[in-house]
Amino acid sequence: MGKLFGTDGIRGVANEYPMTPEIAVKIGRSVAYRFMKKASDPVFIIGKDTRMSGDMLEYALASGICSIGANVLLTGILPTPGIAYLSRTLKANAGIVVSASHNPFFDNGIKLFDENGYKLTDEVEDEIEDLVLNKSMLLQIKPGNNIGNISVLNDSAKRYSDFLKSSLPDGFTLNGLKIVTDCSNGATYKIAPELLSDIGADIDILYNSPDGKNINENCGSEHTESLINKVLENKADIGIAFDGDGDRLIAVDENGKILSGDKMLAISAIIMKKNGRLTNNHVVSTVMSNLGLVSLFKEKGINHTMTQVGDRYVIQEMIKTGSVIGGEDSGHIIFSNYQTTGDGILTALKLIQFMKEESKPLSELGKIMTVYPQVLMNIHVSRKPEIDDVPELADTVKHIENILGEKGRVLVRYSGTQSICRVMVEGPDKEETTRLCQQIADKVRRTIGTDA
Repeated sequence: MGKLFGTDGIRGVANEYPMTPEIAVKIGRSVAYRFMKKASDPVFIIGKDTRMSGDMLEYALASGICSIGANVLLTGILPTPGIAYLSRTLKANAGIVVSASHNPFFDNGIKLFDENGYKLTDEVEDEIEDLVLNKSMLLQIKPGNNIGNISVLNDSAKRYSDFLKSSLPDGFTLNGLKIVTDCSNGATYKIAPELLSDIGADIDILYNSPDGKNINENCGSEHTESLINKVLENKADIGIAFDGDGDRLIAVDENGKILSGDKMLAISAIIMKKNGRLTNNHVVSTVMSNLGLVSLFKEKGINHTMTQVGDRYVIQEMIKTGSVIGGEDSGHIIFSNYQTTGDGILTALKLIQFMKEESKPLSELGKIMTVYPQVLMNIHVSRKPEIDDVPELADTVKHIENILGEKGRVLVRYSGTQSICRVMVEGPDKEETTRLCQQIADKVRRTIGTDA
């Protein structure tokens, strides 16, 4: 049995290790044991996205939790940030989300939040992993005579929706605004359209008919073709696309141009600084951020820190630096005055708020940042050694870095949730950047690829 936790929780093919009911029961017991402390009436919140294996894993987790005397509140289908919000506001011992985010339906995963709505540190994940995998530690968990019960939190969507509305200024409406919304047949399929309509938007909804198998299927934040076409066809003001569990956002401007997380982070930070809302004048992003973002913040005198990939690392650094905004180019944006994790719907609302405050179309706001040509290639690998431990690959990376000098950069990293090596190269010229990225990708295939 290998390591359970990756970049963002535990993830794998549903009904195969570690995403089996048997392991889910152990995870439920272990999480409950770790977070019960001496609470007299411990309660754990569980939510899920729309994939067909959600019920199986949800019930297994709940059974494990109940087996050692803790209670469970089921929210049903709810975006991941909704569970983070409910965990802290309902004073739960912890929150659990059954979701594999942007992965296809046959995958599933388990994301964990502590009692304050934050994703777990590496140290706490290691504790839980030891409990799940170490039989002698599992023996420490004494069931006793107490057995927990399972209840349904019927108003979970309303609670989360009311919270999202409260993030907007008093009297704020979307009257007169045309919005195309791609719900990815995922966790936002109901709450996002209802919320946007409630505050006055004229909306056109795409991919809001989940069937258990169509989550993220050629839709959502990873596949924006339909969204772009519909924005142009409807002459909409903005298009927004969520991923399967609703913690990420990718936006499309009125001209059909995609705005990634970096651009949304740039727009938000600059406007917040202008309006005196950028507390501590500091923004956090990850090593995947575009050089254009780095240059912009330097030019505008904004302090900027980069972390390893994963929005939990971003929020940890935000807490250290007192930052109120941070995020990832993938579309996880954290507004820490409101949320403890990436929140796609909240990000969409804030982006639209900035458009209205500035009285500018999204395309105009997007001009604030020049994106350096960036090429990302994903290569399936058979193993994940340290790059420096593969001399032939390490030499190629160093060679490309020398060619680019200060005009670009290279980042080679493994996916935390899949057997994939990600090769990212940035440079001043798209054609040259693509060629250099291809050289490294080819070397990855030959040294550690599945056919190597």
